[in-house]
Amino acid sequence: MLTTVEVLAQNNFGDTRTGGLAGPMGLFLILALATVTVLLIRNMNARLRRLPDRFPQQGGPDRADSAVADPTEGLVEQDSPTNAPSGSQQRRNS
Repeated sequence: MLTTVEVLAQNNFGDTRTGGLAGPMGLFLILALATVTVLLIRNMNARLRRLPDRFPQQGGPDRADSAVADPTEGLVEQDSPTNAPSGSQQRRNS
């Protein structure tokens, strides 16, 4: 018959040497994911910088004959409520 001390002293956790690769593999996966994330952010920033400040107006075949007024025509450019730089400021800073 086993006493309480003998039951608690037994190692019932299995072979501890088989899980020896889990730590290095986890570190490798974390480093790989971090590297991929950094590369994706750099790629998307480069693509956003190549976009034009404004896109041309797109009109369907029914709007091709009529003159389309620019909705921003005549408006005074105002500072945005945020501190985000405009497109020309972004090109100057990069």
